[in-house]
Amino acid sequence: MSGAPRLRSMNVTDSEARPVLGPAGNKAGSLSARKPASKPSKKVEKSSVEVTVVEEKKALPSSTVNSLSPITHSLSVPSVLRRHERLLHSSLSLNASCSSDASTDSFQSRASTGRLSRCGSLGSRRKPYASKPKSLVSDDSLDLSSNSSHHKRRCTWVTPNTDPSYAAFHDEEWGVPVHDDKKLFELLVLSGSLSELTWSAILSKRHIFREVFMDFDPVAVSKLNEKKLIAHGSVASSLLSELMLRAIVENARQISKVIDEFRSFDQYIWSFVNHKPIVSRFRYPRQVPVKTPKADVISKDLVRRGFRSVGPTVIYSFMQVAGITNDHLTSCFRFQECITAAEAKEENVTKDTTEKKETVNVINTELSVAIDELSFSTE
Repeated sequence: MSGAPRLRSMNVTDSEARPVLGPAGNKAGSLSARKPASKPSKKVEKSSVEVTVVEEKKALPSSTVNSLSPITHSLSVPSVLRRHERLLHSSLSLNASCSSDASTDSFQSRASTGRLSRCGSLGSRRKPYASKPKSLVSDDSLDLSSNSSHHKRRCTWVTPNTDPSYAAFHDEEWGVPVHDDKKLFELLVLSGSLSELTWSAILSKRHIFREVFMDFDPVAVSKLNEKKLIAHGSVASSLLSELMLRAIVENARQISKVIDEFRSFDQYIWSFVNHKPIVSRFRYPRQVPVKTPKADVISKDLVRRGFRSVGPTVIYSFMQVAGITNDHLTSCFRFQECITAAEAKEENVTKDTTEKKETVNVINTELSVAIDELSFSTE
């Protein structure tokens, strides 16, 4: 029984020498636990009987070894102790490896949360790489779409989802000062049609409007047969209601009268703003009104002259689209362009007026000279 004290001393030594595991698992602990199993520090003297029993155990299965007689067990006590010692060391190494695996799993779980950036599991590696490309693609697509579709800043009511025809109308016509009578009549008709249609619908049917209303010649429209115009199944009836169609014909008649009185509808309508557009300088869309006192004044004068469907709201829409008022937001690229266009038009008008005055003065001078010559010759 001299083997028992050796076993106890070895167990105490191994338990004291076992290292504490770190966060990522301490592999040295498992190796040190396995080391005594392969090379024990104290050798047990092997007798000839022990060697014989060990060789027989290797040759026989475990069931045969267990069925040996008590005499054989008593003769192989050192080998039994060695067996227990190996089992003890194997359990120690197993615990160490389990602790190492557990700590490694906890390290990997921390790595999957993003706190650590190394030694992650395959699943934790795939999650960030699977999500990052999606976010990168979406960000790039947003940047590309915003850069490619909107190089210039427009009024906020023109969005990426706005109909292209209306966006082009905003960029090319809306707010530009108009001085042609036919064009002014067209914009007055389109502004009145907003009570039944939207700008997108009106612009999509603009060619039909021009065909039905004789390219918006006031004289030609004033002579249209109202019965044929409003007849069921006609092209005009598919555009607007009967009330609006009758109003357009009547407004064409009144514009003809205004032209006779003021020489042009342009002179009449621009006289309300002293022939200079009103620059609103709005920063936010909520500041843009539906109607103004000036629109109310123009509306009342038109109604007094016999115009129909020309309320303050319709007239203010007409003033916006005809450039009588510049309601582009100050952040819109068209704000300054419309101001420049108005200034250029004003310079041209001033130049034309000056040239006309000079021409009249020259004619008057020539006439006075001719009269003087005639009077001198008669004398």
